[in-house]
Amino acid sequence: MAILRKVRRFVWGEIPESKTERRLLLKIDWFILSYCCLMYFSNYLDRSNVSNAYVSGMREELNMHGTQFNQINTIFTCGYIVGMIPNNLMLQVVPPRIWFPAMQIVWGVLTFCTSVVTRVEQIYAIRFFQGIAESSTFVGTHYILGSWYKPGELGKRSGIFTSSGLIGTLFSGLLQAAVYTNLNGLSGRSGWRWLFIIDGVITMPIALYGFLVFPDVPTTTKVFYLSDEERLLSCERLESDKNKDIDHGHLSWSLVKRVLGNWRWYGCSLLFAISGETESFGSNNLMGQWLKALGEYTVPQINNYPSGATAFAIVSTLVCATWTDATRSRARWPVLVYMAFCTTLASILLLVHTLPRGAHFFAWVLAGASYAGQATTFAWANQICADDHAARGVVLASMNMWNNVVNAWWPLVFYPATDAPWFVRGMWAMVGTSLATLLVTWFVWYMERREKRGRMGAVENRRGGEAGEDRGKEEVEEKRSRQGEDEGSVRSHRS
Repeated sequence: MAILRKVRRFVWGEIPESKTERRLLLKIDWFILSYCCLMYFSNYLDRSNVSNAYVSGMREELNMHGTQFNQINTIFTCGYIVGMIPNNLMLQVVPPRIWFPAMQIVWGVLTFCTSVVTRVEQIYAIRFFQGIAESSTFVGTHYILGSWYKPGELGKRSGIFTSSGLIGTLFSGLLQAAVYTNLNGLSGRSGWRWLFIIDGVITMPIALYGFLVFPDVPTTTKVFYLSDEERLLSCERLESDKNKDIDHGHLSWSLVKRVLGNWRWYGCSLLFAISGETESFGSNNLMGQWLKALGEYTVPQINNYPSGATAFAIVSTLVCATWTDATRSRARWPVLVYMAFCTTLASILLLVHTLPRGAHFFAWVLAGASYAGQATTFAWANQICADDHAARGVVLASMNMWNNVVNAWWPLVFYPATDAPWFVRGMWAMVGTSLATLLVTWFVWYMERREKRGRMGAVENRRGGEAGEDRGKEEVEEKRSRQGEDEGSVRSHRS
């Protein structure tokens, strides 16, 4: 029984002492994670479908050439950047159970529209507005997770959420292969067009589910499945963390000063702006482009083989997120070290073109570890910024925003489709990015450690001051007591 309890604690985090809190945690796990994971699954399914459609006939049917595929991704990224911070700030004033599903419906309708395009310029316009809508999901969910969970619960929940997007990527490749085999040409539509129709059909019911069950945040939730006692407990269990701010919905200009006057915004934004680019292996479907450029593989193989890298990404994300929660210090930095090592090794292997084909396949799969740092980085930022609710939302949004600012031009420079199959410039850029990730990780670790020491020193000084005041009061009382005794002895002597 003790072993099972330890295993349960490692996998799911600290077990709440009261039955009421255990029931509460089970409910929020089910309703928050189920909707957020399904939402992110459909989000990433849409993103990955563009890459899979490109290698499954879209390029030829729309007469795409040069770097137009990269331009599609860049335009999507620009929309993503535009919508990032506004979407996260909207969660402060509009109930998340309204905002999340509304944005999901917008991108679902746009996904349907993609199935009927006749020119690449139409995709440019659609993807820009999809980027704005889809930017609500990733950082918005990390903000919500940080609002409901304790530090020891946060890492693995972030990992589960991030993995749901990777499952969307994994499913997209398998879905495209199945669609191409079974639906290509049905009703006069190409297989890649059917892919977007199916994607839209999957998206809409998930949005309806969010309208019905998403619980907003602890201080404003009114969902039917939480009792009054559980709503109160959802706030109280977070208030027990002295550095946790659970206030919500209050915006003021002082927020700008709090954000820009603190190292957290600069450090966390820089960390993900750089480390997020290690995901270029997957986000640009480099393995799929590599397989297509080699000219030795069928369309189903091109869609299926990258699934191995995605599967390794899911395993790496879940194992690393679970491990960081299980450590007493909640240390997140070792995951980024692991990620940087894997991406560096993968890049070096792919730069040596004379290696056996099996070694190159191993390198592409190993590169899936680049996604392990995503959940950990945002859990770390949630942890660092836990004492300021509104600033935490801005920091999380800024991290993803600056990563996408870089990502808007990074693939055009280092991973243009014309560089397939080997992407030599990109592999060298990946080595440099991995090393830079290690440097910025050290900086954030150092600043967090210094801030904690300063906070502890302030507490000790305050305690010391209080103790000094108590001692001073005792000395005054003792002095008065002695004076009283002396006066009494003088009076007795005179008498």
